[in-house]
Amino acid sequence: MQKTILLCLALVGYLAAHAQIIQKSNVYVFDLKQYNDSTFQLSQPRYLTAFNSNGYNNHPAFFSKNELCLSVQTLEDRQPDLYLFDLEKKTKTRLTQTAEGEYSAFPMGDGYRFSAVRQEYGRTDSTLTLWEFPIDRLHDGRPIFKYIRNIGYYQWLNSSQVAAFFVGNPNSLAIVDVRTDSRTPVATNVGRCFRKLPNGNLAYVSKSSTGPWELKQKKLIGQETQEEKERGITIAETLPGVEDFAVLPDGSFLMGKSSRLYHLNPRSRNPEWKEISNLQFYRINNITRLALSDDMKLAIVAE
Repeated sequence: MQKTILLCLALVGYLAAHAQIIQKSNVYVFDLKQYNDSTFQLSQPRYLTAFNSNGYNNHPAFFSKNELCLSVQTLEDRQPDLYLFDLEKKTKTRLTQTAEGEYSAFPMGDGYRFSAVRQEYGRTDSTLTLWEFPIDRLHDGRPIFKYIRNIGYYQWLNSSQVAAFFVGNPNSLAIVDVRTDSRTPVATNVGRCFRKLPNGNLAYVSKSSTGPWELKQKKLIGQETQEEKERGITIAETLPGVEDFAVLPDGSFLMGKSSRLYHLNPRSRNPEWKEISNLQFYRINNITRLALSDDMKLAIVAE
């Protein structure tokens, strides 16, 4: 009897500890159509993660117009793995099944490989490493950099350069060359989201501790002034407390806060965030991440 009680207590303790690891989040996909700066239509709603509604579903990235990759952790998993969802065929494929956790998958542009951040656990701590994997899963992948660690988020700029968010105190953004492991610093105290713009620049969020956060861009082509090198080029203030965004084909921006989506056109006379949709009807109450496909499918992560 006593052994049974102890076993039950141990099991409850394990489940409680395991539940604390899971950050519940879900992913929804809509077709998005833009008519002008303030008029958008969202249609064809899809609740993509009903199979894991109480688990972790995050880091959406479109591999193609109909393929969306997510980092998924069910209540039975110890760490997240990567799943590829075919929105047209309505299928899902598990891409990784490892003891480590995989996050933030992106295609590498050659049609054969994708990359992801892998969280590897040691005896006393964990390490974040950027890995590449074959799409056909014929081997287990390999680290992209020989020495560089602590990349929490990233964005491919071309086949040899990656914009990388380095976890630290403070966090920092740099451009890293995969051929040489060399780093070019961009900014410190940055948000986790950054995207390449249609004009070739890199957009990111500067998180000031004393004032509003700002959406900025870094020139990747052409000459910069000294001030642009030091401060970046300010586009607009972000929505309060929001660091994630998506970039539309025309170079304008989407952000989400609570259940609402907002749009900003930086080329307008008075750039400001305009509400374009309230998704509370779909029980979307806390938007945390956005991803946009080339044909304007919008993936939304909500907690």
